[in-house]
Amino acid sequence: MKLNNKRKTQKPPWLKKGLPEGGDYQRVRTLLSNAGLNTVCQEANCPNMFECFSKNTSTFMILGSNCTRNCRFCNITCETPLPVDPEEPMKVARAALDLKLKYVVVTSVTRDDLEDGGASHFAKTIKAIKLTLPFDPKIEVLIPDFKGNAKALKTVVHAKPDVLNHNIETVPSLYPAARPEADYRQSLDLLQNVKDIDPLMKVKSGIMVGLGESSEELELTMADLFHHGCDILTLGQYLQPARKHLKVQKYYSPDEFKKLYNKAKLIGFKKVAAGPFVRSSYNAKDLINF
Repeated sequence: MKLNNKRKTQKPPWLKKGLPEGGDYQRVRTLLSNAGLNTVCQEANCPNMFECFSKNTSTFMILGSNCTRNCRFCNITCETPLPVDPEEPMKVARAALDLKLKYVVVTSVTRDDLEDGGASHFAKTIKAIKLTLPFDPKIEVLIPDFKGNAKALKTVVHAKPDVLNHNIETVPSLYPAARPEADYRQSLDLLQNVKDIDPLMKVKSGIMVGLGESSEELELTMADLFHHGCDILTLGQYLQPARKHLKVQKYYSPDEFKKLYNKAKLIGFKKVAAGPFVRSSYNAKDLINF
């Protein structure tokens, strides 16, 4: 499927989001800045950043701010990766403690330059959080595909996060345009391998809509995820971060998201979040109990 990058679209009224009043937005932003930490909220220009920061939450992004891949939907910088900070796991743990987080979400840039893709750094971060926070926090990790490295995946799973998330992002026909350096089947296999390593681990994935997928493709992708061990599914509207990125081909209405939610539940997912502003880590703690 070819994407029409010349098509101009205007955001519908349901995508206008006001800024929250009060809260801890500036405190959270200052704390993260002083700690020298990155968040996917800021790097990916997430539309929910003000709301989440005001609620005293954020998604930590480890392994630097430069990605080794150049996905055409993503706002994270693709440049020469930075050296891995050995103190970063403890920095994340201390920030989570300062924020009094009971649910900690950790993601990363993709680091194809590292032998294990950064898996050991994920494991160290999980361990640091568990050792530092006194109130038994729940931990969710949103990981890259590690280029299909089974040993790297085991390293993360054996660190025992409560939820392991890996986003499929879009339907297979759009991978060449949206994720040219990724592989649809490899991502599905990763999700299945998590269940093979630890059948009790909660597995999560997410899909962006509005890139030009058909309803049939979307439903087949949801079915693929379910049959490869995915328990939790998020469905959100793709928004073009900048002119260099892929243009939005369609804005799904709230009613259409309700239909997608119902389809996903019929397929069998234990938990589903679907809506224009839904993102993989948005209100993540609400999806863990089932």
